[in-house]
Amino acid sequence: MKTIKTLFIVLLILVLTPLNAQTADEIINNYFENTGGISNWEKLGGIKMEAEADAQGMIIPVTIFQTKDGKQLFKINLQGQEMTQFSFDGEVLWTTNFMTMAPEKSDQETTDNMKKQMKDFPSALLNYKDKGYSVEKLENETIEGTETFKLMLTQDPLTVNGTEVANVTYYYFETENFVPIVTESKIQQGPMKGQMNKTTFSDYEEVDGLYFPFSMNMGGQGISIKNITLNPEISMDMFAFPEAAIITEEGK
Repeated sequence: MKTIKTLFIVLLILVLTPLNAQTADEIINNYFENTGGISNWEKLGGIKMEAEADAQGMIIPVTIFQTKDGKQLFKINLQGQEMTQFSFDGEVLWTTNFMTMAPEKSDQETTDNMKKQMKDFPSALLNYKDKGYSVEKLENETIEGTETFKLMLTQDPLTVNGTEVANVTYYYFETENFVPIVTESKIQQGPMKGQMNKTTFSDYEEVDGLYFPFSMNMGGQGISIKNITLNPEISMDMFAFPEAAIITEEGK
């Protein structure tokens, strides 16, 4: 009987150890290896995503460009009219004023915060130590019936209204496939300040050897990815603030 009890305890330890003994680095490495390989993620130079956003029943076509050197472009098509929701060329962050439809540069604080994210493509977790970030493994949590590993990523602090604030994101990785299914971060300003901004990920699909979530929900807004292009042809002019348009408008 004693032998049977001992064997049961050993088997129980063997079953539970893989789930509980995972370190933060092991979880992150498994994630990148399971979704295409760390070396392939490091080689990725840019991405184009064509998607549809569900804004309270209104379907809005969305096109997103991101590059390895930190440039970003987010365009939407609203009732047949294409407009830039935001663009960042590495120095200037700008948006379109939806009332006047004129391009407007963002304030310096917002731009500086965007510059701190330039090294985060394709993921802030990739080579996070080289970026000066830290990751801590927290207690596992169950998210809607799914067991997850919970990690806390601390990045460079942000500045909000002149005050430096912590920049922390919580990642929830599915324990079976080691892919993130939820991220959470605290909202730092506005009417929802202090609440958690939650993003969910699902429907992972393979694109040229790398796996991406094709379904996301960001703050209650659903986004369905229709197509992903890796290393697309990109003109650097597409990110630039349209100074010429402003000059032409003022010259009328």
